[in-house]
Amino acid sequence: MADTHTIKLSSDEIEIIVDALEADMEGYVEAAKEARGNSRREEVATFTEAAQRILAVKTRLEELVED
Repeated sequence: MADTHTIKLSSDEIEIIVDALEADMEGYVEAAKEARGNSRREEVATFTEAAQRILAVKTRLEELVED
């Protein structure tokens, strides 16, 4: 299991991180689409996994700032 860390962030800081993760995730989704179009299966799997992992972290952070 991965080590865990505790950090203190303001809601604004969390929202900044969420926005950055969203942009990063979109890049991986687009890369997966491009790889799929070029029949590069291993890259599709890698990019899809990265996007899914980013989504999981993004979702956890969003839960902290929901009203």
